[in-house]
Amino acid sequence: MAMVKIYTTPTCPYCMQAKMLLKNKGQAFEEVNMYDVTAEERQALAQKTNNYRTVPQIFIDDNFIGGYDQLAGLERQGKLDGLLAD
Repeated sequence: MAMVKIYTTPTCPYCMQAKMLLKNKGQAFEEVNMYDVTAEERQALAQKTNNYRTVPQIFIDDNFIGGYDQLAGLERQGKLDGLLAD
């Protein structure tokens, strides 16, 4: 299974939806609370995501996917299972 990391905030509804989608697929993931991320880590994250500033920020095997809309779009297109299986 792929390694999934999701950067979230506790009250973000899109974060909750992304986590639910992954849980429903039986996909394990590492959740990182953005409030616990240092300034240096945020800067590195901004470089990895091309300054994507909203949450969730979802990575599959260290590749930036985007947010919930992009994750759900991959699911609708039938592409998410292939990414998660790698």
